[in-house]
Amino acid sequence: MSNVVTIGISDMKVVKCADSLVTYALGSCVGICLYDPTTKVGGLGHIMLPNYPVTNPKENKFRFADTCIPQMLDEMERLGCIRRRIVAKIAGGAKMFDVSGDSAFGNIGARNITAVKTTLQSFQIPIQAEDTGLNYGRTVYFYTEDGSMVVKSFSNGVKTY
Repeated sequence: MSNVVTIGISDMKVVKCADSLVTYALGSCVGICLYDPTTKVGGLGHIMLPNYPVTNPKENKFRFADTCIPQMLDEMERLGCIRRRIVAKIAGGAKMFDVSGDSAFGNIGARNITAVKTTLQSFQIPIQAEDTGLNYGRTVYFYTEDGSMVVKSFSNGVKTY
């Protein structure tokens, strides 16, 4: 029997086949699905911000792209995954609000997408699919049986990657 594991904001979980993962309310946040098709182990992280603040070592590492991804990879490897087989699918990073005069805050979604892609590239993890940017929220379902990512949104319907 399979379980559906919910990933909260600034959270990350790794599961084995045939469990699935879901994260809700991705606005400017990015959902990162990592998958090893041989072991059928998958992980999902819900990051809020691009980079871990080294000046605050007590901060939640799952909140940031550059610290959540390495921790997810470590957990997957503990479950028998081999890094060169792991692939990624990502969603989110929307520009949810028009903020005049504050481009850093207004473009946090774009900064999150860039940080996720840069971090994945640094670990040589290829991105197989993405549903990122624009101006709408998303819910992501990730299935370890086949590595599929289903993205649901009110404005864009349901897409499977």
